[in-house]
Amino acid sequence: MKNKEFTLENIEAVIFDMDGVLIDSEPVWKDAMEEVFAAVGCPLTREDFQKTVGLRLDEVITYWYGISPWEKVSPEEVMQQIINRMVALLSASGKPLTGVVETLRFLKQKGLKIGLATSSYEVLIDCVLDTLNIREFFDFTHSAEREAYGKPHPAVYLTTAETLGVNPQNCLVIEDSINGVISGKAARMHVVCIPEKTHIVNPKLILADYQFESMDEMLEALKK
Repeated sequence: MKNKEFTLENIEAVIFDMDGVLIDSEPVWKDAMEEVFAAVGCPLTREDFQKTVGLRLDEVITYWYGISPWEKVSPEEVMQQIINRMVALLSASGKPLTGVVETLRFLKQKGLKIGLATSSYEVLIDCVLDTLNIREFFDFTHSAEREAYGKPHPAVYLTTAETLGVNPQNCLVIEDSINGVISGKAARMHVVCIPEKTHIVNPKLILADYQFESMDEMLEALKK
């Protein structure tokens, strides 16, 4: 995809997705979900998880429970087990993706507001921010668990922009999945897509305004 001119002109806030953008957590999600779903009698392959990329965890669990319902353990208990496993795995080995810290520092020096809008739960936001030691960069973080609808609905992005005090049209979103790209575009924001490397690349990602292979590449384009 050839990018149009990439500039921060008229941009007042940059809002990051979390999983697959700030941290290489998608393989960890697959490990945790594969382990927990198998334990309750709903064995899923990694290819199966492609169908629910970008959805909230409760929506993922509802989806699979509807297709292959399990017994003895409630969907809520399954969700808590997955969250607990994620916290343990991320705390032990979580690292920022290449270019993340440098990009956050660059944007902060430019005086831009920085937000986080994710489908992940707040306990996981706290885990990632503290594990990566990047909490200081964010003016506001928001989980779609506090919204009636998760991505691809734009609510999580609109609430973040409103709290930051910025018009959605003056926000730049950084995403990695098609549901996230649709969410940002539906919020009338400018959207960068850096496709997550363990997923099959969705041709619909062309909906994003800009596409880069890595955050390093995006940062270099910004510096130019």
